[in-house]
Amino acid sequence: MQNSDTTKYIIRVRINAEGVVEKPDVVGAVFGQTEGLLGEDLDLRNLQKTGRIGRIEVNIESKAGKSSGTVLIPSSLDKVETAILAAAVETIDRVGPCVAEITVEKVEDVRATKRKQIINRAKHVLSDKFDHGIPGGQEITESVRQAVRVEKITSYGEESLPAGPNILNSDAVLIVEGRADVMNLLRYGIKNAVAVEGTNVPLTIGELSKKKTVTVFLDGDRGGDLILKELLQTADIDYVARAPDGKGVEELTQKEIVKALRNKVPVEQAIEGGSDRRTKSSKRKILRWKPTKKENELKEYAEELNGTLSAKLLNSGKKVIKEVAVRDLANVLKESDNVTGVVFDGVITQRILDIAAEKNLEYLVGVKLGNIVKRPLSVKVLTTSDL
Repeated sequence: MQNSDTTKYIIRVRINAEGVVEKPDVVGAVFGQTEGLLGEDLDLRNLQKTGRIGRIEVNIESKAGKSSGTVLIPSSLDKVETAILAAAVETIDRVGPCVAEITVEKVEDVRATKRKQIINRAKHVLSDKFDHGIPGGQEITESVRQAVRVEKITSYGEESLPAGPNILNSDAVLIVEGRADVMNLLRYGIKNAVAVEGTNVPLTIGELSKKKTVTVFLDGDRGGDLILKELLQTADIDYVARAPDGKGVEELTQKEIVKALRNKVPVEQAIEGGSDRRTKSSKRKILRWKPTKKENELKEYAEELNGTLSAKLLNSGKKVIKEVAVRDLANVLKESDNVTGVVFDGVITQRILDIAAEKNLEYLVGVKLGNIVKRPLSVKVLTTSDL
């Protein structure tokens, strides 16, 4: 990129267009649709002429009549001006003749990258260039000393996701949001974490979740809520742990990390609050089944289970085959045969519904409905309030 010696930040933008577009179309849209939007001082053309904005890099591909890719905008403006510029780029709604969606994925601090390079080089100097002793006293040497103790971060899958060195060997894994989260966990000896790197969850994560016991460890903010929602639709999640409200995993202390992981909850209970936020229209989409008089035993089962956080697996004669804890329901149901229905003291989630459909269950009875995105038509859904 141009002016790399003065670049402070790089705005990384994701673009999705409903049609075939090329690099010149994207660059034209960036300049054309932001022209005059922020005034003369922050006009992109003027900023580029004066060297405060570098050459815009576009990487875009077209497939099946749609285009997607990334746009990199180097900036030597200050943090506030760069943030305003990034927000302005998100207002672009067309590229060429096509409707488009522009989303800022992140703003990278180039100076932070240089600091990491300095630390890495200093580690090499510390281990190879000194014959006796360790230089002490200054803050930078303490940072280097700490970095030496941290396991080297690795990559996982086709997407080269940031991960700890034990991600393949461990039976259980942690899914976190970003590379910084993985690094912080490594700092405290947790080596089985992998990062999704944004809300667009990679396919690799879905495949990994089928083989491992998965705990999602997310930031205590709305971003964490959004990633959890997508993971529930694309991966097989077992437990959910959250950082304290307003904090990110990358900034937690060892004590806070241990406490958060100890307080993890089964995924079915973690999303219980999501059912209250569904719209009336989405509630109407759930297939409801009203029991007949001959099905009073289901009500009896539900009353027996009230407050136990347990589940009963029933056969075609509505006899109990097995009783398990709700947290184990998903795994047990996958491995069970001759199950016709389930009554349990928990939230009916998308994951449980999907498994019920795969196992050809006739009905599913729970305390309430969770955040259901898609419904299998073959499964009858009933809550205890309907009995």
